Amino acid sequence: MMSYDDRDGKIWMDGKLVEWRDAKVHVLTHALHYASSVFEGERCYNGKIFRGVEHSARLKRSANLLDFDIPFSVEEIEAAKYAMLKANGWTDAYVRAVAWRGAGEDMGVSAKRNPVRLAVAGWEWGNYYGDAKMKGAKLDIAKWRRPDPATIPCEAKAAGLYMICTMSKHAAEAKGCSDAMMFDYRGYVAEATGANIFFVKNGEVHTPLPDCFLNGLTRQTVITMLNERGITVHERHIMPEELEGFEQCWLTGTAAEVTPVGQIGDYTFEVGALTREISEGYETLVRS
Repeated sequence: MMSYDDRDGKIWMDGKLVEWRDAKVHVLTHALHYASSVFEGERCYNGKIFRGVEHSARLKRSANLLDFDIPFSVEEIEAAKYAMLKANGWTDAYVRAVAWRGAGEDMGVSAKRNPVRLAVAGWEWGNYYGDAKMKGAKLDIAKWRRPDPATIPCEAKAAGLYMICTMSKHAAEAKGCSDAMMFDYRGYVAEATGANIFFVKNGEVHTPLPDCFLNGLTRQTVITMLNERGITVHERHIMPEELEGFEQCWLTGTAAEVTPVGQIGDYTFEVGALTREISEGYETLVRS
């Protein structure tokens, strides 16, 4: 595997395309010290970024929730993404837009005088969970919980909110798992480290209410797909003891797409017909 800082190609930074290896920031960048950074993960299929405009709009909203403004419009961010894809010759790729407070006059908690920067990169990426896309991912149960929304801007896709996700995923991988499922601060089932979660019981779908974690765009897409198929969807608080009664499970996210889950801790699930139907339907939708 090539290191992400040592590749051929182009990255869009602050209004222009630069050589991949020249896309650098200073060690005193505010975001490196105080997590003043937001990002988006998107996928381009057959030359079109799925729900790209909505991702760009969310990026700007996330920045506002962290008390800074991105100095580019949604339209300019969209143009930057496609310019980056064209410069690298990609029609199918993962796209990463990231905005942050850079190095400037301030180097403390406050950073009002520091410039806000924006970069758009991308790479060719297959299944996020590898062969789990077919046989079902194995999930650990994380010890860390999604925080109370009174303590974090939970509607922002902010870099700092992923610290406990990284630790949880590392712990899961050490146990031979693909990922970890997290509870929220109240003890309800929440999400995986970078994906929302769905369950099936008696032909109906249950998914945690996103009142303290990100309501993913892929999650929203899948709920629409289920509604169009006449399948009842319950968005609600789910208790841990309910895991034993669910028959199927899957994860959703831009990187994860729709990935079946075969096991969470000691609980097992079948990769059933509805899971496969939604996974295949999503693949068709994003490439249409």
